[in-house]
Amino acid sequence: MSEARIMVETKDHVALLRLHRPHVLNALNQALVKRLADLLEELDREDGVRAIVLTGGDKAFAAGADIQELAGMDAVDFVNRPYFADWERIRRVAKPIIAAVKGYALGGGNELAMCCDMIIAGESAKFGQPEINIGVMPGAGGTQRLTKAIGKAKAMELILTGRMLTADEALAWGLVNRVVPDGQVEEEALALAGEIAQKPPIAVRLAKQAVNRAQELTVEQGLQFEQHAFYLLFSSEDQQEGMKAFMEKRKPQFKGK
Repeated sequence: MSEARIMVETKDHVALLRLHRPHVLNALNQALVKRLADLLEELDREDGVRAIVLTGGDKAFAAGADIQELAGMDAVDFVNRPYFADWERIRRVAKPIIAAVKGYALGGGNELAMCCDMIIAGESAKFGQPEINIGVMPGAGGTQRLTKAIGKAKAMELILTGRMLTADEALAWGLVNRVVPDGQVEEEALALAGEIAQKPPIAVRLAKQAVNRAQELTVEQGLQFEQHAFYLLFSSEDQQEGMKAFMEKRKPQFKGK
């Protein structure tokens, strides 16, 4: 299990997951991605957790896919093994996930960061999809998510050249939320997660779904989804508590009901 080691801490409704394969800069093999998907699904079912932070090490969030593992595979192996099924499980997690990135987030590492809902980057962070340099291309969502995040022209440049973005470039291009000194990355991500964890959990889940749908649906379809989610929240205790607390000028106590 050392090849799939992820350290987990939970405090004040926030879970912190740390990828831990330092000898290979957190290269993503199948075992590690499966373990991550398992943990995220468990946390998604845990009422005591309302937001999740995912991080790596000082040198790398995740330097890419495990090339030694991939080099021994062929097209039939990919067909027979649902290689990207665990990535889809990560995408479906309903609770908000914040990536805290220091060092390299390349290839699968960049794709994993983009699977998260927000990215806090340290000044040392480097983002990119360098798969073209080894004769392949992104396969875990890089061509799709990067294009939606920064636009076609910029995504095309990065994917076809394989070059890396600095943290400041990633911020300017809209890939990350903010850039902070490396020593403050986890603190900043945990503070953001903690702020979200104080909000009504059902509303947070539905709002995340609605924002994600904005990238997939027409405006009319997205508005319909948003309105139905809005209506649904009026059957929750948290909606009643939130509006009552507002009128009584006090802090609401949300229970996720």
